[in-house]
Amino acid sequence: MTSGAHGRLRLAFIGMGVMGAPMAGHLARAGHEVTVYNRNPEKAAAWVARYGGRTALTPAHAAEGAAIVFSCVGNDDDVRAITVRENGAFHGMGKGAIFVDHTTASASVAVELAQAAGARGLHFLDAPVSGGQSGAEQGVLTVMVGGDAAAFEIAQPVIAHYARAVTLMGPSGAGQKTKMVNQICVAGVIEGLAEGLAFALHAGLDAKRVVEVISKGAATSWQMENRGNTMIDGKFDFGFAVNLMRKDLRIAMDEARANGSQLPGTALIDQFYAKLQAEDAGKLDTSSLIRLLVDR
Repeated sequence: MTSGAHGRLRLAFIGMGVMGAPMAGHLARAGHEVTVYNRNPEKAAAWVARYGGRTALTPAHAAEGAAIVFSCVGNDDDVRAITVRENGAFHGMGKGAIFVDHTTASASVAVELAQAAGARGLHFLDAPVSGGQSGAEQGVLTVMVGGDAAAFEIAQPVIAHYARAVTLMGPSGAGQKTKMVNQICVAGVIEGLAEGLAFALHAGLDAKRVVEVISKGAATSWQMENRGNTMIDGKFDFGFAVNLMRKDLRIAMDEARANGSQLPGTALIDQFYAKLQAEDAGKLDTSSLIRLLVDR
């Protein structure tokens, strides 16, 4: 693998969205040599103008000479497109290089790409994240990883530049399955919070005072502390969107059908999010569930 003086690594990052751009920025600030690629080259150019490094015309070109290639894109098909298809990163990576995919995708595509990487003498880690845009910007993401332990040991300290927790969960696909658990739990917490706050408003309570009081007890959660008051105010422009949550819940429910799990509450909440999409609210953040319960 390619490294410079004082542990400076040659890295690549594919996907300059609201998550990928700040994550790659932390790598550049840490002193690594970072090459970036984005389908929209203007976003890649804007990143280079801010952080330095260079852009590449294709994922394969970005990956050339990189010790680790990172990605954060949209879905299974996007991950395949930037790895194994024409001009994908796997075609440019050198033997022993590591591909770390931060996309929330299916466990099956993680296993598929890990096998494809292995056939080329590469390593693939599925490494979805939790913490949202603010977590990426602040460098405090939680990263759940599936794949080879030896590759993880190499990648972990590099990922730690933008994460407060980086944990190997098991073999390929285990990272994605852990993210599914995360999204199942998050969706349930948001729905519970939406119902509780709607009840408070309909009951004539000072809802913000309610949040202040119950956030000090057993009902507290990250969602309550960070989204409770904004939900009461009807503000829903904070990062993770309804459209993305629906994608994640579909992945979880597909996996549940495969492994025999029952997700009745998750399936119901997915229907609520579908209703928001039907009301053209798919770009609002996930806390907008309360809109279905409170007249605005």
